[in-house]
Amino acid sequence: MVETVERESMEFDVVIVGGGPSGLAAACRLMQLGEARGEEISVCLVEKGSEIGAHILSGAVVEPRALDELFPNWAELGAPLNNPVTDDEIYYLPNGTNRVRIPSFLVPSATHNDGNHAISLGNLCRWLGEQAENMGVNIFPGFAASEILFDDAGAVNGVATGDMGIGRDGEAKGTFAAGYELRAKYTIFAEGCRGHLGKQLISKFELDANSGTQHYGIGFKELWDLDPAKHVPGRVVHGMGWPLNETSTTGGSFLYHLEGGQAVVGLVVDLAYSNPHLSPFDEFQRMKQHPLFAAELEGGTRVSYGARALVKGGIQALPELTVPGAVLVGDDAGFLNFLKIKGSHTAMKSGMLAAEAIAGKLAEGSGGGEPVPEFRERVDHSWLKDELQDSRNAAPAMHKFGMLLGSAFTFVDQSVFSGRLPFTFSDPTPDHATLKEASASKAPDYPKPDGVLSFDKPSSVYLSNTNHEEDQPCHLQLTDPSIPIGRNLPKYDEPAQRYCPVGVYEVVEEAGEQTFVINAQNCIHCKTCDIKDPAQNITWVVPEGGGGPNYPNM
Repeated sequence: MVETVERESMEFDVVIVGGGPSGLAAACRLMQLGEARGEEISVCLVEKGSEIGAHILSGAVVEPRALDELFPNWAELGAPLNNPVTDDEIYYLPNGTNRVRIPSFLVPSATHNDGNHAISLGNLCRWLGEQAENMGVNIFPGFAASEILFDDAGAVNGVATGDMGIGRDGEAKGTFAAGYELRAKYTIFAEGCRGHLGKQLISKFELDANSGTQHYGIGFKELWDLDPAKHVPGRVVHGMGWPLNETSTTGGSFLYHLEGGQAVVGLVVDLAYSNPHLSPFDEFQRMKQHPLFAAELEGGTRVSYGARALVKGGIQALPELTVPGAVLVGDDAGFLNFLKIKGSHTAMKSGMLAAEAIAGKLAEGSGGGEPVPEFRERVDHSWLKDELQDSRNAAPAMHKFGMLLGSAFTFVDQSVFSGRLPFTFSDPTPDHATLKEASASKAPDYPKPDGVLSFDKPSSVYLSNTNHEEDQPCHLQLTDPSIPIGRNLPKYDEPAQRYCPVGVYEVVEEAGEQTFVINAQNCIHCKTCDIKDPAQNITWVVPEGGGGPNYPNM
């Protein structure tokens, strides 16, 4: 094993882990507040992707509310929001052929997209990164925060980036380089859904002890060059029902027309599904065969592919947001609005509120190491709290009643009671505990990909531009290596073979025995395995910085 090496250390007022919307918004807001007060705030942002935006994956129809507050002149500054929604349609798909358009008056107003933009969230993050750097934020892409640092009193005082150049055997290679210690008075964890370090903080400090159970989905997305005759900039289409209704699974489909003759198509699958034979990837490929989507995609070319878990437990599942020396923001905490099918504006707002609370501490002369309860106070007195509170029952209603009845309840909840019914639904069963046994479940019949609208996993992972240094320790760690074959295979037909969107996990026969194989080099960092494994036996940790997908225009 690698001998302990003294790491170089750097000191900052604030360290931010993650270059997504929440982390970048927090960085920009900190610099704005420092400038307004005539005080210098030193800020460092560390991002595991090879560049800002490389790991960002979202639908994305963006509501500019938080951006309006952060940069009121964003249009003059060249923010890449140039594609306002022009056509907003929602369909119920009863089967693989038919569709029923849902009238606008039956769609909750919060789900309407007037004033929103269909864009690449990755490109918005790249722009936010440029603004942050211009303000003086130190941005370190390609460095994965792998360890939380604590002071002698047990308070968070920064993070350490992972060592580089360690072989699969744990020994240092000729390219070895020790990680850095990034010390800070306050640390903001903004890693996105199921953040590796955020998960550790929640567990260590029992931040979810008084919270509802967190829930998740997996979102798939492809970027297409469309036939020019079919391209309608700003067109937004959502669907619900088929194919997920055949397995009583909740979720929804989407197709958004972007700029430049491109569109994105995708499917979100609720990870509370119960059939262990279900393959979310193959459900997505099948979905594109529906005439609603096929008519627009035919004649086009698939350009890119990706998948990412998303958090959907709502405000009732938010953990405590602060520990001594640190806060959780964005999807690391769970600030997505399921009803709106949006999390970018809420993530940004949470980052901005955290920045304001921390800047207040620093202005008072704090040396750090303290909790920041002012962050939650600011959340509770903002539109962020109001928005999440009003939409709190939408996601659990789907779990409780199913897609159709859940949608009907949500219509009444939103249109009649404005989200203010005097009760809050909960779903205490975690997503990893919902699977039925394989013998009691019918396997869906998935057709072979046609190479025109539907594709296989190898060609898809290729389009994600995923790359890892192969000779490095596996970042997908099994607590008990016997479980995949000894427990999960006979009971659930080892569902990791199917819930992974890029085929990382396989069961193969070697010398007459079945073996569980982990192809970690294909991992696109979606975190689904960390969430859905029924034995909670798989832990996702960060690989070497710069590895993983490299999403263009996603």
